[in-house]
Amino acid sequence: MDENDFNRGDSMEKIGHREVVEFAGYLLNEETLIMNYITMAIVILIAILASRNLKEVPTGWQNAIEAIAALWEEKIETMIGPTGRSLTHIFLTLFVYLVIANWLGLFPAMESPTNDLNTTLGLALTMSLLIHHGIGVMRNGVGYFKHFFEPFAPFVLIHLIEELARPASLAFRLFGNILAGEVLIIIILNLAPWWGNWAPHVVWVIFSLAVGVIQAYIFTTLSLVYIAPAAQEHEHHE
Repeated sequence: MDENDFNRGDSMEKIGHREVVEFAGYLLNEETLIMNYITMAIVILIAILASRNLKEVPTGWQNAIEAIAALWEEKIETMIGPTGRSLTHIFLTLFVYLVIANWLGLFPAMESPTNDLNTTLGLALTMSLLIHHGIGVMRNGVGYFKHFFEPFAPFVLIHLIEELARPASLAFRLFGNILAGEVLIIIILNLAPWWGNWAPHVVWVIFSLAVGVIQAYIFTTLSLVYIAPAAQEHEHHE
């Protein structure tokens, strides 16, 4: 076994065993925390590059981000209406964050924070519960929660099950796809010596880049689908 094989074996073990640190009585995944902070730093850097020299005719980073923003603004307006435009920044930020997070694991010595269920579940709970119901309350007041008891009070149990199923579905879908992609890259690297595995590795990396964007798009779109009814109720009550 050469040094490359040894390193690959360590990488395989790292997928199943994660280093943890203790903070304020809680055990935290050190690798996931670091990768999340790196992802956030990259998102902030992109935002700075896109907005530092704003032009009427956008170019470079400004053009790229405005194109992505226009995509989500159109989807939001279609599903929520004109008042939904104020939410564009939420879904734009989520999408860009997920794309970067999903791609990090394709770089040597790095992992995608989204290959950890803690990250995907945290994102899913934030979008499908906190932001979802936060928007509902802001636009309709506390009376927004009365829909949990419709059409009859006992239906609250069904609604609660649905509320728990949504973030679980979002979290496991993203987590499973990203983790599987990184595991397959490691398997490809172990199938042949370094001089013979570059072709399938390059092909799979290109495929994984596309999967990273698709999974980010799916997660963000489903979050929008869940949030849309709460944002629409305000218009329906006017």
